[in-house]
Order: sequence, then C-alpha cells, then structure tokens
Amino acid sequence: MYERIAVDEYWRVVHAVDCALPGWLVLLPRRHVESMADLSGAEAAALGGWLVRLARAVEVVTGCEKAYVAQFGEAEGFRHVHFHVVPRGRELAVELRGPRVFGLLRAGEWAVSEEEMNEIGGKVAAALGEVR
Repeated sequence: MYERIAVDEYWRVVHAVDCALPGWLVLLPRRHVESMADLSGAEAAALGGWLVRLARAVEVVTGCEKAYVAQFGEAEGFRHVHFHVVPRGRELAVELRGPRVFGLLRAGEWAVSEEEMNEIGGKVAAALGEVR
C-alpha cells in the first residue's frame, strides 16, 4: 500500500522509504522527468491540485502543524522530478525544521516500518477522498 497510496493518469503517491518521519509522502510523475520544465501541460495542471490535497491529507492524518513541500531531485539514484510532502509537527526539533528535515531520511534502524507506512498510506488514501 505504501508504494501506491494514490494514482492518476500523471502522478502517483507513495510513502517515503527509509525515513524516520511517519506520513512523509512523495509525489512522483508516472513517466521519467528530470526537470520541472519538462512536465507536460497536463502534468503541470494536475500538480498543483495534488500538492494541495496531499498537504491537507497529511495534516488530517498526522495532526501536524503544517506540511512542507519540497522538490530537489539531486540525490544519487533520485535525479528525477519528485515532490516531498513532509509533516512538520510541533514536536519536531528546531534543528530538524525547514530543509534540515531531510536529515530524517536514510534513517536505518529508526525508519518507519513497512506496517506503519501501509497503515498511514491507507489513512491518506481515505483522506484524499474527503479533501479537495
């Protein structure tokens, strides 16, 4: 479930793997795209709606204060367009806020379990049906 929380003609939503923050989602185009400038008009038109709906769903499901949205596509093995939708709760340490939240990736033994990712994925999928 965490590998395919939601999907449409242009985009799919997954839970980030090897991260220490439950509810960290990734929005990926269904085709390989290396730059935002290479998105088709239809992909670009759908993108804004997806990001807003995902931010709302993450806030509902995790109870976080806000959802960060980021796109870099620079990490080795991930040099393609993808958007991180990251729950930022009140309890998140100040030193991990903003772009420093990426310190919670490659979490190893502290990573969210597959079971928890699947549980969150199901809740996000349900919330997406309710938020617009």
